Amino acid sequence: MTRVAAIDCGTNSIRLLVADADPLTGELVDLDRRMTIVRLGQGVDRTGRLAPEALERTFAACREYAAIIKEHGAEHLRFVATSASRDAENRDDFVRGVLDILGVEPEVISGDQEAEFSFTGATKELAGRDHLAKPYLVVDIGGGSTEFVVGDDHVHAARSVDVGCVRMAERHLVHEGAVSDPPTEAQIAAMRADIEAALDLAERTVPLREARTLVGLAGSVTTVSAIAQDLPEYDSAAIHHSRVSHDRVREITDWLLHSTHAERAAVPSMHPGRVDVIAAGALVLLSIMERIGAEEVVVSEHDILDGIAWSVA
Repeated sequence: MTRVAAIDCGTNSIRLLVADADPLTGELVDLDRRMTIVRLGQGVDRTGRLAPEALERTFAACREYAAIIKEHGAEHLRFVATSASRDAENRDDFVRGVLDILGVEPEVISGDQEAEFSFTGATKELAGRDHLAKPYLVVDIGGGSTEFVVGDDHVHAARSVDVGCVRMAERHLVHEGAVSDPPTEAQIAAMRADIEAALDLAERTVPLREARTLVGLAGSVTTVSAIAQDLPEYDSAAIHHSRVSHDRVREITDWLLHSTHAERAAVPSMHPGRVDVIAAGALVLLSIMERIGAEEVVVSEHDILDGIAWSVA
């Protein structure tokens, strides 16, 4: 066993996994897995820069994670940064801050690399489940981008497009500095058009419709699963490998798009940091399911973070 630590810093959240990995058996045993909403991508679609307050929230989480990594005695650490830090003009400020706190430089990876890590993390433990037909389409709906990967035992094609829950919410659901509560039909239509255009782009290189099993990753998808199950609180074990039908995803998305902030915040499994972006994320998921004719989505709690850990091991 090798004790490893992996950090995935996205547009909306930063996550840590400390685990013991056994490459010979394919076993990854969690010691600590946690997530903090930091909104690193706050305003980056509009300004092209990482906001000072967003950087400080992210650095505060890094300091917390550094203490946890030291406590567990992880031998190796890999820090991967995705969409927001890839796009920002002042990403050097982000890199310096992380290096000072954690002693490693964040790797600002490409969308294609992001997709491959997501695929490995999501599908490594699906091997041998005969009821889940291959090839898989793994969809990682992040804050700033969505990754599409088609493959079976290996990746066949991958593409990252700039459609995520934070980017869509900021672009379409904000009016005069405030989030529309609830969104107007015109805002929903504009957001849907953006998503459909991104799916067109993804389909140029990834054969989305060839997939036999849709695997959905990240907070928007897991939150939809939690709502579908009417969980009294967020329960990772109940969510992992749950299956949500297309009809149920459509019902939930419709409710989220026409609910108020207070109504969404009252959902017991809803993380406070997702209240204003979950409707956009659910619409991305629904649009994908409709595009490929998926009857259900298999929800995975294991994703890019697990793929990063395996790359270290």
